[in-house]
Amino acid sequence: MAKTSESEFTAQHRLRRIEGRHNALVKQLRQAFWHAELTEEGDCAIEGMRIIEEAIRSGLRFRAVFFRDSAQERAQRLLPQLGAHVETLLLPDKLFDGAVPSDTPQGVAALVRLKQFSTDHVIERISVGPIMVLVGVQDPGNVGTILRSAEALGSAGVLLGEGTVSPFNSKVIRASAGSVFRIPILIEKSANGFETLLEALRSHSVRLLATSSHKGTKLSEANLADSVAIFVGSEGSGLPRALLAKMDDTIVIPHTPQVESLNAGVAGSIVLYEASRQRK
Repeated sequence: MAKTSESEFTAQHRLRRIEGRHNALVKQLRQAFWHAELTEEGDCAIEGMRIIEEAIRSGLRFRAVFFRDSAQERAQRLLPQLGAHVETLLLPDKLFDGAVPSDTPQGVAALVRLKQFSTDHVIERISVGPIMVLVGVQDPGNVGTILRSAEALGSAGVLLGEGTVSPFNSKVIRASAGSVFRIPILIEKSANGFETLLEALRSHSVRLLATSSHKGTKLSEANLADSVAIFVGSEGSGLPRALLAKMDDTIVIPHTPQVESLNAGVAGSIVLYEASRQRK
């Protein structure tokens, strides 16, 4: 008779089996995933081994971790990394798949509390690098890429304005490779709130720079070493004209005429690299 390992014993005794879809935590997980919003308690839904281990490494507080019945071996790896206060639930495959909107679920998901940041905190970090402002960027992969580049290349933080996909979208979280857990993020979708934020940037002598695919100051000639906020617009139409009128300058990334424009993720990453190069 095969012996049960210590990790298997821990998993068997710590996991609480849930059979019904009306369990409160399962409902919160499903709604947070499908609406790409925080729960009423302020928790974010995440899924996948790598992302959950990034959340652990980032020091996030876990509310609950959910395991697919056919993926119990993942519990043996994760449970030793989780505090005893964290709820750990085992779901039938069908129930898990109905709550997690992934084409290829890895069998583990969680509810975690993301860190909260204020406008003042982001502005105080301006020495780290530029503030990235995304307006109307709807592709989750592009937003996740910019979050990842912002952490890797140095950024005071990322502001998500009107029309930009939620940072709680599972595809954004996956594309950010965990940077969404660490880089300061502000969300301001209202016109009044966004205007207030622009005023706060100006009051701290932060220059507002728009990115364009057609005309403006060449990227290599723009001064990105000082306190700047870099605005990136939608993949199709760019930044709204009313917002462009409030910018201090427009910068353009030179590229061959055969290519109409660069996508937001690539453009934002290139600008962040140039800002990092100038600061060093």
